Amino acid sequence: MLTRLARLVVPVSCPGCGAHDVRCCPGCAAAVVTGPVRRVEEGAPRLDRLDGVAPMPVWAVCDYAGPVRDVVVSWKDRERADLDALLAPAMRRAAAGLVPLVGPVVGQAGLLVVPAPSAPGSRLRRGREPVGVLAGAVAAALRDGGVPAVVVPALRRRRTTRDQVGLGARARGRNLGASVRVRRRALREGATCLLVDDVLTTGATLAAAERALTGAATPVLGALVLAATPPPDAVTESPHDGWSSAVHPTDTLGLA
Repeated sequence: MLTRLARLVVPVSCPGCGAHDVRCCPGCAAAVVTGPVRRVEEGAPRLDRLDGVAPMPVWAVCDYAGPVRDVVVSWKDRERADLDALLAPAMRRAAAGLVPLVGPVVGQAGLLVVPAPSAPGSRLRRGREPVGVLAGAVAAALRDGGVPAVVVPALRRRRTTRDQVGLGARARGRNLGASVRVRRRALREGATCLLVDDVLTTGATLAAAERALTGAATPVLGALVLAATPPPDAVTESPHDGWSSAVHPTDTLGLA
């Protein structure tokens, strides 16, 4: 009854297609929760280290396009925290598939699941940390798979940076630069990290996060994101689609 009364005051609609009286219609939800998880780092120019070393692995649950874009924007910036019930399980499913890859290379110190830092202004405006919700789902799935994982908000953004929304690749890189700082007391000696973010565009945020953590002598295994902007020449199939691989896990993670 309370739910019905609330909907009379603030009607609920699907953020993807506008269907009334539904959190997210089955069609738009399917764009998030179905399909293979895929590797996406090669489509993010700011992840290129430019020194011949392969960029860190990044896996994405879905493409940041069509109804997914509207769902994510509503979830982050239009006070649709109710969409946690859709997006967190999608990340949990993806993280469960990551267990065979990260499990063999995580030591006794465990795995730190580190959410990408938001700008202070964004946190104040939203009143919460949406990426933290995703990180919690990822850590829970890894623990279920036997990987000792815990969420650690080890990164912060300086107040002088602009929000990344609307900035191009070069501007994102300049904007972040050395703005991502490490909370060293939050790190655990001997532990490794897995980054978590909501959207991968140019990779500037993840690149800055990786630099900050490795600079603090904490290796980064890779990153898991909810959605990635597909490159203009994206194809339907990718050699990295899904989780199946004949490569040893440490090779896949670039740690061999």
